[in-house]
Parts: sequence; C-alpha cells; structure tokens
Amino acid sequence: MLHILWSIIVGFIVGLIAGAIMHTHLGLIGTTLLGIVGSIVGGLIARLFSRPAEGSTFHPAGFVMSIVGAIVLVFIVRMFT
Repeated sequence: MLHILWSIIVGFIVGLIAGAIMHTHLGLIGTTLLGIVGSIVGGLIARLFSRPAEGSTFHPAGFVMSIVGAIVLVFIVRMFT
C-alpha cells in the first residue's frame, strides 16, 4: 500500500517537472498520471541500455529517467494532436 502512495507522490513531482519543461498545463490528476506513465516509459527506455536484475519484470527507471520518459510521452502526444 505504501508503494502505491509513494508512486503517486513521485509521479506528481515528475509530472510537475516534465510539465514545466514542456510547458504543459495539466490538472492535479493529469500531472500525476503523466508522471506515473512517464516513469513506465522511462523504465522501458532504460531497459534498452541495461538489463534489469534476473526475475524482475520492470526496470527501475529512477528519477531522471522518469522525467525523460514523461517528456518523451508529452512529445509523442503533441505529434498526434
């Protein structure tokens, strides 16, 4: 349960930073979702460069890769809109 709460808090902070860099104005929920999904995208990008530990299903993105993932996500959404 604490892991979910921590993911929401970090996702909000990552979403705020990525939104400020990309000049995107989202609400509280949108910013949080941007950060959480950006963390997943950042983990997928990190997986291209290094393999996660054996037996783990996800690559831990880290704070910087989460921000990069959120920026990439905003960029892709802007390409299609």
